[in-house]
Amino acid sequence: MQPIRLDIKKKLSVASERVKSVDIHPTEPWALAALYSGNVTIWDYESGTNVKTFEVSELPVRCAKFITRKQWFVASSDDMRVRVYNYNTMEKIKEFEAHSDYIRYVEVHPSLPYFLTSSDDMTIKCWDWDRNFDCTSVYEGHAHYVMMVKFNPKDTNTFASASLDRSIKVWGLGSPVPHYTLEGHERGVNCIDYYPSGDKPYILSGADDRTVKIWDYQTKSIVHSLEGHSHNVCSVMFHPKLPLICSASEDGTVRLWQSTTYRAETTLNYGMERAWALAATKETTKLAIGFDEGCVVIELGSDDAVVSMDGTGKVVWAKNNEIQTTTVKGLAGGDDDEIADGERLPVVPRDLGACELYPQSIKHNCNGRFVAVCGDGEFIIYTAQALRNKAFGQAIDFVWSATGTGDYAIRESISKVKFFKNFKESRAIKPATASADGLYGGHLLGVKGGDSAVLFYDWDSGEFVRKIDVAPKEVYWSDSGNLVLIACEDSAYVLSYNAAAAASAIAMGQVSPEDGVDGSFDLLYEISDNITSGEWVGDCFIYCNNAGRLNYSVGGKIQTLVHLDTLSSGQTMHRVLGYLAKEDRVYLVDKSLNIVSYKVMLAVLQYQTAVMRGDFDAANELLPSIPESQYTTVARFLESQGFKEEALEVTTDADHKFDLSLELGKIEIAHALMGETPEEEKDSTDTMTKWKKLSDAALKINDFELTEAASLASDDYPGLLLLYSAIGNFEGMEELAKKAQDDGKINVAFVAYLLTGNVEECANLLVSTNRLPEAAFFARTYLPSRVEEIVSLWKADLAKVSETAANALADPASHPDLFPDRDVALQVEKMFLAQREATRVNGIPSTDYPTAKDDLDLDLIALVKSQGAKAAAPPPPPSAAPSSSDPDADPEAAKLAEIARREEMKKRQEEAKRAAEAEAAQRAAEEEAARKAAEEARLAEEARIAEEAARLEAEAAAKAAEEAAKDSMDDFGDDW
Repeated sequence: MQPIRLDIKKKLSVASERVKSVDIHPTEPWALAALYSGNVTIWDYESGTNVKTFEVSELPVRCAKFITRKQWFVASSDDMRVRVYNYNTMEKIKEFEAHSDYIRYVEVHPSLPYFLTSSDDMTIKCWDWDRNFDCTSVYEGHAHYVMMVKFNPKDTNTFASASLDRSIKVWGLGSPVPHYTLEGHERGVNCIDYYPSGDKPYILSGADDRTVKIWDYQTKSIVHSLEGHSHNVCSVMFHPKLPLICSASEDGTVRLWQSTTYRAETTLNYGMERAWALAATKETTKLAIGFDEGCVVIELGSDDAVVSMDGTGKVVWAKNNEIQTTTVKGLAGGDDDEIADGERLPVVPRDLGACELYPQSIKHNCNGRFVAVCGDGEFIIYTAQALRNKAFGQAIDFVWSATGTGDYAIRESISKVKFFKNFKESRAIKPATASADGLYGGHLLGVKGGDSAVLFYDWDSGEFVRKIDVAPKEVYWSDSGNLVLIACEDSAYVLSYNAAAAASAIAMGQVSPEDGVDGSFDLLYEISDNITSGEWVGDCFIYCNNAGRLNYSVGGKIQTLVHLDTLSSGQTMHRVLGYLAKEDRVYLVDKSLNIVSYKVMLAVLQYQTAVMRGDFDAANELLPSIPESQYTTVARFLESQGFKEEALEVTTDADHKFDLSLELGKIEIAHALMGETPEEEKDSTDTMTKWKKLSDAALKINDFELTEAASLASDDYPGLLLLYSAIGNFEGMEELAKKAQDDGKINVAFVAYLLTGNVEECANLLVSTNRLPEAAFFARTYLPSRVEEIVSLWKADLAKVSETAANALADPASHPDLFPDRDVALQVEKMFLAQREATRVNGIPSTDYPTAKDDLDLDLIALVKSQGAKAAAPPPPPSAAPSSSDPDADPEAAKLAEIARREEMKKRQEEAKRAAEAEAAQRAAEEEAARKAAEEARLAEEARIAEEAARLEAEAAAKAAEEAAKDSMDDFGDDW
């Protein structure tokens, strides 16, 4: 018999203190290590990280085991105590003294709430955790340390023990004395294990005599003795999933042996000194090893399920050497009792028998009549129903043809491939590559070349057809043989195959030895995904990728069907088993042989294929054959391909139709759909979101009426605020303020009241929401008549926190000097309210905007003060009597005219502007004016002085003349 040929991969290697015990979690990727330092560590062997570390004892922990059904682990240490922890919460569940000497081993019962402990005090004890960890039994009989105990998986009421007294004893849970004793080792026995399945009554033992012995506990005899270790054997086990015996020794090695032939498979040495412990689970092919210097977890071959399904739903799988069959046809149920997608199917397996070799792969032929089992370098072809042997032989690889019932090929070596036709050898070829590393079946025989290529050969003639320069993991052919997918490590390539051209070239002898047949393959497209398994359904390829997604590809376009469960590393744990067109279901299987299915309508796939080809006539013909329940799936596919108009016509999902109608700008359809909303859903968040989307879409096309209706329906107050302020809807803004206030949207209500000039409600809102500081400052600006009232409220509220701060607040009544122009402000308030009332009915014409916008910069207090100054000015002199039309003649009339007529206010504004401009011009020319005034004053003074001098001179002259005249009269008198 050939070696098992398992690829061994190291999953974890970590350095630590001496590892005295290891265990593997059955569902999580965890390895539990008990350390000589007194700690217990949980390692994630997928990521290589430390999950948790428990400081259990100051003395060595010799054993730790998972109790997964309780999320616990139990640990025993050299302080003679047992401790139980919850490995999720890290809570210590229980601690108690169990023995009077070191505790060597803990064994957990597979179903009952028991665990056994064995000790250097030569006893074994049974503990019941449902009875507060009471000791229910004590087993005595060994004459030396009891090193290990193991339950019999075939009969869990019995267990075996190994002792340094060189014996193995078998016990029953209900009896304190052993049933019988097995003796044969020359030195102390360190470890034992039971054969995992029920067909062999074997016990495995390892001892200080450096041997591993297999015992038949029925005949109480030694079946075989394995030699090879050079030091004490510390741990032995039958691997629960693989046909292997594993042994660990103080010589630093772990040896693997075939469990059927006892042939030595391999020896592992990781240079970590003595090997102390082994652990494995039936769920995986992992093996954990504890060494002096750390912990190692390896994977022995693949842990993928060895299973195959034919085209009718019959499934065949292998569990170790056992072959079982079942059928999935009809298990998913009908329309009424259909099992939900992804639920485990209730398969009922039927035993077919045992296989002579260890199955590493199993494959149905093209029509499902035969199944080939391969492993150990051999193959056996059985009938699929009764497991009758049809053919067998030695082969490294085996593949079926896609057409002939008994046509297959085998790879005998790296340079020789044999073809078989109808189970008889027809020819042998030497592939045109340096090394043939694998075979792929299908419509052509594929040979994996060592130079990163795949070579295709014709089944009938053995002729070389074509070489494709990629490194494939797997090759998948469509049923028709016109398409082939070559899956590589990170991508896949879909090629078309021209069978007619290849057949013609072969028939005419036009095959090139180097290039094969030109034009036989054409690349159609590439799929950028790591495909782990797949199946062609027509021209559609359904596959699982490495990230745990079930996808399908139509014309290179990828659609995701479902996200599958993954391992903790994120890798997929499923593979595609097959597709049943009659049930429209794809079947998947996980590593534990659990089969699940997902609905994938064949008609839908055919429709999508026609769409990808651009053949809408064929697609429309296929549409009636698709159930309406799948129309939305079809519509989403059409949408993904850019055919949104067609998708809108096809979809039956209201949400999808709504979204498509908005994307296509058909808001009338979207509006109609919203009108059909059920009464119980009208206030839902989803409905409100749809109304908001409809509002935004209507706003984009300036449909303000629909925008308003949608915003009102969705209570979109910010949107309504924007809309009403933009289009000048005064009445709408007033209604919005009230609705927003009633619904507690205070910010929107405040802005709406402010925009409509309702400053009283603005102040009331601030007061009602206890925003008293803001209310006081708002009143100071807009409602000075309410300042005193609001400040008093503010002071009362602030006094609850700080009386001093409250007393520091000033109000007009107590501190009028701090509120200058308050009387003017009250007058302005009255003017504002009077003007608001005057314009409420008709509003302010939009034609006034060019001038009205400047009112924002108007200082009303300054304006009123200036008007008051004019009213208090003295009357003009009589020579400048005012006309009866002068507004200043009657200040009160002017004030009323300003309030009643907007135009007069504008005139006042213009006058103020002109006055400001004049004042600015005067300031700008002030220096020049001052200079001119000074010059004029100087000239005037000089003129005055000159005039005064002339006047004095004239007066002097006049006086002299008068004196002269007087003298003349005197002379006349004298003369007369």
